[in-house]
Amino acid sequence: MVEFVVRVVGVIVAFLVAPLLVGQAEHKVMAHMQSRLGPMYAGAFHGWAQLVADGVKFVQKESVLPAAADRRVFEWAPIVAILPYLAAIAAIPLAPGVVGADLDSGLFFVLAVMSIGVLGSLMAGWGSGNKYSLLGGLRVAAQLMSYELPFVLSAASVAVAAGSLSLTGIAEAWNPWWLLWQLPGLIVFFIAGLAELQRPPFDMPVADSEVIFGPYTEYTGLRFAMFLLAEYAGIVVLAGLTSVMFLGGWSGPGPDSIGWIWSILKIAMVSVVVIWVRVSFPRLRADQLQKLAWQALVPIALLQLAITGIGVTIF
Repeated sequence: MVEFVVRVVGVIVAFLVAPLLVGQAEHKVMAHMQSRLGPMYAGAFHGWAQLVADGVKFVQKESVLPAAADRRVFEWAPIVAILPYLAAIAAIPLAPGVVGADLDSGLFFVLAVMSIGVLGSLMAGWGSGNKYSLLGGLRVAAQLMSYELPFVLSAASVAVAAGSLSLTGIAEAWNPWWLLWQLPGLIVFFIAGLAELQRPPFDMPVADSEVIFGPYTEYTGLRFAMFLLAEYAGIVVLAGLTSVMFLGGWSGPGPDSIGWIWSILKIAMVSVVVIWVRVSFPRLRADQLQKLAWQALVPIALLQLAITGIGVTIF
């Protein structure tokens, strides 16, 4: 019972803290990459408390309910968008035994719950009673339907190579040779993951700098902040999965007892790459999004899966 409580508390703390750290890193890393000063006064040293100040601002703002909105759908959408990532974080191991829930089919579980997040965007678009929000929600659904296939296929390649659906088993089966053998799958998985999270340059359904904020246009206050938190939590989950499946998780110099340090460093590294991609590449058009998914990522993922199957069979 004590172990169960410790695991639950650990997962909740990780869920509350890690996305905030990623959000703060995005503010500061983007500022340095774009040669912007950014807010430097909140909390004194390098503006470390700016994200806290933003959170207080969101809490103080009025939460508006549009007159034409479907009240229940509108109110539940942020919760549906964020809770899947809490469940996903619980199944991602940091080290042997350091995991919220060590599932035999952990990879399948995480991929399944991550796909539920699209329902939050659809509910937001539909429940807002705004035709532009609905259009944004449908764009999110179309994008995620396209990129779910290469996302799952590249993950399946790793599962075949490891001979296990357990994330712990995959991390234990990893060896440095995978950095070359599974490199195409890593690239496909990472790109598809960015599209799943609607991160730039795959933020066409939102396009906040051009028209509106997609399905989240009518949201204010704490409900809007929950969508932002869901995005940052999604970055943590994507970085954690990438670390475990393609980068060896806790594998690194030294004993397994310090493996959690290597896991955190790898997750931080992948998160910084996510931020770097946002700064470096322009937004793709709708036709470019679909063309990249179906004409590039899906064939590469299928080829990677075939090569992995042949390699496992022969060697």
